[in-house]
Amino acid sequence: MLYQQLQKREADGNPIKVGASAIEWMGSGLLAAFAHVPGMEVSVVANQDVDEGIDALAAAGTPRDEILATDHKAEIEDAVRRGKRVVTANPRLLAQIEALDIVTDSTWSPAIGAEVAEACIQHEKDVVLVNIEADVTVGHILKKKAAEAGVLYSVSSGDEPGCLMELYDFVKSLGYEVITIGKGKNNPLDTTATPETVADSAAKAGKDPVQVASYVDGTKTMFEMTCAANATGCRPMQRGMIGPEATLETVSEIFALQEDGGISQFPGNIDFVQGPSMSGGVFVTVRVEDDRIRDDLNYLKVGSGKYFTFFRPYHLWFLEAPISIARAYIDKQIWLEPLDAPVADVMTVAKKDLKAGEELGRFGGFTHYGVMDLADKAWELNALPVGLSPGAKIVQPVEAGQVITWEDVNLDEESAVVKLRRQQDEVIHNHSLG
Repeated sequence: MLYQQLQKREADGNPIKVGASAIEWMGSGLLAAFAHVPGMEVSVVANQDVDEGIDALAAAGTPRDEILATDHKAEIEDAVRRGKRVVTANPRLLAQIEALDIVTDSTWSPAIGAEVAEACIQHEKDVVLVNIEADVTVGHILKKKAAEAGVLYSVSSGDEPGCLMELYDFVKSLGYEVITIGKGKNNPLDTTATPETVADSAAKAGKDPVQVASYVDGTKTMFEMTCAANATGCRPMQRGMIGPEATLETVSEIFALQEDGGISQFPGNIDFVQGPSMSGGVFVTVRVEDDRIRDDLNYLKVGSGKYFTFFRPYHLWFLEAPISIARAYIDKQIWLEPLDAPVADVMTVAKKDLKAGEELGRFGGFTHYGVMDLADKAWELNALPVGLSPGAKIVQPVEAGQVITWEDVNLDEESAVVKLRRQQDEVIHNHSLG
């Protein structure tokens, strides 16, 4: 059992030493989660705002006099070996500290996640991303580079893709035919949402309105379902998916194949549902033809008829991440990784009329949102991956609702995420990732 393995490490005074690039709310939550896990500790935190990193470690229980702030590799190495905690402003240093066992990234930024993962692969350090945005943007090339370097690359448990992967593996291992995999969206979809329109609800929840807007406008959902699609091969039935209203009582009927009165156009699709009944959970709807298995599932109250939905009513974000990070270190277990070639992508769409010279902001801001489509269709449109959008400069007018293309923007060509994405596209479309 994992718990017993971690307990032994705790008793032996030999915790798994984790390096984490972590900013803002998710980063502080990750540190708080690790503070309660036996046999593991976050030894080094990379945060551009060093004081914020120190505050997060202190809030998670580390005495301030045991926290060292430095960007010097030798000082970090020495501090970690002595059991101290360190905050650095340089996320690439995490990969270079020999005393660290494994590295994770829990930022929202594809740019930071890509930089951290690439550095880890270059320095032969295993890396687990809580950052699904980075995986969706450049996960295929990171997986390829990791395999070539003999390094573990994985996406963590906790967010919807990791939880879905666990459920998907469960039903596939039992031999059931997967019809639909998906999630329950926490709020009604509104692609026009901005920090201003969600300000009241964000304040009530104590959350950043930009972050909340990225949930409401669908960008986060599109990232999540694209990550899951690229790991399983399940495909959206249309651009942006369908997103019907559903409850646990109706979801199996809704996602039955069209020949049986449902909306599913083919087995192996991916979607989301709206409404409070399944909010925050993940689900897999299957079709069972075997009469005996069907009878047993009916008796066990999984459902009725020949369609059944397996439902996990929660996902715990970064609170679950330590489990997959521990598994990665102890058992070299990959929780989730993309297939060799992408199934879907998240395109950038203008949220308002954009003029030349405007800069695209963060996910959930005022300028754009993300929408999922098949990878081939995104490629045909020359669509800008939304993971590259923060900081991109508009060079020609783009109308509201229009897909923003690579030709519509100037990018920072020196950034790791842009370089990796260009490498990924070159490999996928001109060669083979196999």
